[in-house]
Amino acid sequence: MGTDNRNRRQAERRKEREHRRHRSAAQTGSATGSQPGPRTGPPPSGQYRPGDAEQVLALVGQAVQAFHHGRPGPAQRVVGLLADGPAGWRTTVDRILFAELQQAVAQVWPRGWQPAELVRGARRETGTVGSDLTADLVVAQYRSYAAARVAPEWAEQVRALGEPWWGRDADHPQRFAERHRLRRPAAVDTALRVLTFLYAVPALQVLCPLPGHARTASAGAVTRADPAKLTRIRALLAKAEATEFPEEAEALSARAQEMMARHSIDHAALAAQAGTTGDTRGRRLPVEAPYEQHKASLLSVVSEANHCRSVWHKDLGMCTVMGAAGDVDAVELLFTSLLLQATRAMRQAGATRDAYGRSTTRSFRTSFLTAFTARIGERLAEAAVTGRDRAVDEYAESGTDLVPVLARREREVEEAFAEAFPELVEVPVASSSNAQGWTAGRAAADAADFGVRDRLGG
Repeated sequence: MGTDNRNRRQAERRKEREHRRHRSAAQTGSATGSQPGPRTGPPPSGQYRPGDAEQVLALVGQAVQAFHHGRPGPAQRVVGLLADGPAGWRTTVDRILFAELQQAVAQVWPRGWQPAELVRGARRETGTVGSDLTADLVVAQYRSYAAARVAPEWAEQVRALGEPWWGRDADHPQRFAERHRLRRPAAVDTALRVLTFLYAVPALQVLCPLPGHARTASAGAVTRADPAKLTRIRALLAKAEATEFPEEAEALSARAQEMMARHSIDHAALAAQAGTTGDTRGRRLPVEAPYEQHKASLLSVVSEANHCRSVWHKDLGMCTVMGAAGDVDAVELLFTSLLLQATRAMRQAGATRDAYGRSTTRSFRTSFLTAFTARIGERLAEAAVTGRDRAVDEYAESGTDLVPVLARREREVEEAFAEAFPELVEVPVASSSNAQGWTAGRAAADAADFGVRDRLGG
């Protein structure tokens, strides 16, 4: 398991560029001829004045700088200046803030971020209200693109964020404040914190075409996955996760496993017949606290067993999985199901204490997850070999040699991963010290049901 070290250095350089830009904006505002300097606040009348826009921009730059450097006192003084004042001043502030936020969102996409992960990142950095504002900004900005020039996965993420509910964009600031019951200073504060977050996001790998640059897939292209099959697989795994009867769960997830393995092999064969190559994709999955390192380790072993590779972005709370498109789908489904099963088993164990009455719950759970991951890795590796051998034999009977096809796919994944992450830092998983947790984790892994490459059916 590794973390991307290059991203951190790129982020620092980007932050410094943004700082210089905002310092320049603040200096320009304070040096504006006969117009009032940026620290004087709103004008005494309700009329718009030509210098108000420059003054607002300068104040916004000061606020972003203060928030970024963790200076709450100066930041809140600027928030007060922007939030206070007559109607004309408030309208100017709202208009400029919304425009700055929209521009900042558009500038995030070339840095590799996608809609769902940007909103999730905003939640980590600014809270629920900030993530709601970010979602609205993404939805509003998305309307500037022609539907035919947006990748399907991108459009799906935006649709999941909802529809524009606020009417005209000019009305959004006021309606957003009303919707979330925010007083004006709190609404301005939220907007500035989100703007600070958007300016500071680090660069990530671009995993799909940027909005406005996607091209319609050709008629002969091999699709990534069969939506109907994925729907049935999700339904089977959901039932396996929900049932309290181990035998039923095993039967349900074995069937899901069979379907995913068959889908992956069939997809590879179809791609080979069509002469299609370069099917390697990347997808970022959330890996949140607590125990995020152990969760990332579980995702890593699931990925490796399914001919994918993963890297943990520790500071961003997510991992990137790279592999053939159908395999990435399988990894996401299986990881989600196994994590749910592991979490449920840990909670059923309840709180633990040592002989002196001291809490050992955390050490129990870290040991549990370490053991669970190790055993799942063993089971998946065994299943992957068995499933691959059976598939190769079955296709060989019909005259199709899958060995070079699967080897080429694995080679493409390794090359794409090495290109995307040329500098990685290996992070060892924390050692286990709780024997009770280790034993429980191994037992839970033995009882776990998973859905990839364990059995192949017709």
